[in-house]
Amino acid sequence: MTMREVILKAVGGEMTWIQAAEVLGLSPRTLRRWRYKFQQRGVGGLIDRRRRSPSPRAVPEPQLRQLLRLYRERYAGFNVRHFWSTVRRKHGFRWSYAFVRHVLQEAGLVKKRRPRGVHRVRREPRPCFGELVHLDGSRHRWLTLAPELWLHLIVVLDDATKRILYARFEPAESTVAVMRALRAVLERFGLFMALYTDRAGWAAHTPRKGEPVDKNALTQIGRGLKQLGIEHILAYSPQARGRSERINRTLQDRLVNELRVAGARTPAAANRYLERVFIEAYNQEFGRVPADSASAFVPLGAADLDTILCHEEERTVARDNTVTLDRVRLQIAKQPGRATCAGIHVLVRRHLDDRHTVLWGRRCLGRFDAQGRPLPGSIPTASGSGDPEIAARRAS
Repeated sequence: MTMREVILKAVGGEMTWIQAAEVLGLSPRTLRRWRYKFQQRGVGGLIDRRRRSPSPRAVPEPQLRQLLRLYRERYAGFNVRHFWSTVRRKHGFRWSYAFVRHVLQEAGLVKKRRPRGVHRVRREPRPCFGELVHLDGSRHRWLTLAPELWLHLIVVLDDATKRILYARFEPAESTVAVMRALRAVLERFGLFMALYTDRAGWAAHTPRKGEPVDKNALTQIGRGLKQLGIEHILAYSPQARGRSERINRTLQDRLVNELRVAGARTPAAANRYLERVFIEAYNQEFGRVPADSASAFVPLGAADLDTILCHEEERTVARDNTVTLDRVRLQIAKQPGRATCAGIHVLVRRHLDDRHTVLWGRRCLGRFDAQGRPLPGSIPTASGSGDPEIAARRAS
C-alpha cells in the first residue's frame, strides 16, 4: 500500500521520482522497474510475485496452536526461556528458543524487552567447586495458591558451578534459618573456603546506616564462621552480589509458576517440591563445569557443628543459681564440690533443636529443653560432672 501511494503521488506530480525512491528506500533504477510494472498491470503489478508455497521446514499449524494453548491455559506467566525448557522437557517440543520466543511475541503473550542498565565489568567465577559460596534470602509471595502467605526462601549457591547447594522456605530470614542452611551444606559437602552474603542483621553489626560494619562485634553467624575457619565476605551493594540477585530473580520468576502448576499450597508442600524436583532440574539446566576440577571442600574433621552453629552468650549465675537466655530461665542444679554456683561466669548455648546447655569452662552444668526443664540424665552426680558424655567416658 505504501508503494502504491508513493507511486501515485509521483505519477500525479506531487513529488519527483528521485524523492519517491528516497521515501521507499529504493534505488532509482529499482523504482523505474516498479513504475513500469504499475504502468503495464496497474496496482496488481505491485504485488510481490515471489513463490508462496509453504516451506518443507514450516511448523504445522496444529502444533503451533497447541504451543499457544499450553502457554495460555497452563504456563501463563512463565518467561520465554523457562517456558521453552519446560515444553521441551515435559511435552517433547524440539523447536529452538528463538522460534518459541518469536511465536509468543507475535501472539502478544509476552512483551519485547530491550536490554538496559549501565556498563559493568564481569567478575569471573571462582575456579574450584566450594571456593566461594553465596547465601541469600528472598522474601516473596511464593505460593500463588496461598497469596496471603509471605515466605523467605534461603538459597545457598556455589560460585564456580552455579549449582544450588541448599534451598528451603522459612518463616523468616533469621539466624536459626541461616544456621540450618549452613549446617546442611557443611554436613553434605564439607568445609568451604568463603561465604558471600549481604549485610543483614544476622550477618554483621552495622552501628549506623550506610557506614562500614563493626568487624569487632561478631554476630552469632560471624562467630561460627570464624570458629570453622571460613572467610566471611560482606557486600556493600546489590550489584556486588550480582549472582545472588540474579538467582533470586530467576527463582521468583520460575519457582512461583512451577509451584502453582504443582498445586503447592503449604510451605511443607513447597519444600518437598524443592527437594524432589526443582533443585535437581535447576542444576541440570544451569549448572556448569568448574574451571578447575579440584574441589575446595574439605572434611569437617573434629569440628562439632552442634556447639559451633548455635546461639551462645555469656551470663553470670544469679543468687538463686539461675541464668536467663531470651526469657527462658534455666535452673542450675547443685554441683558436686560447690556450695553454690552464684556469681560464676558461664556460657549459655541454645542449639538448633532448641535445647539449652550451660557450660563453665569445659564442665557442663546442665542441659535443658526449649522451656528450660532439665533433660533426663543431665543432673550432676557426686561422681563427676553433669555431662552424660563425660560420665560415660569416665565409666569406660
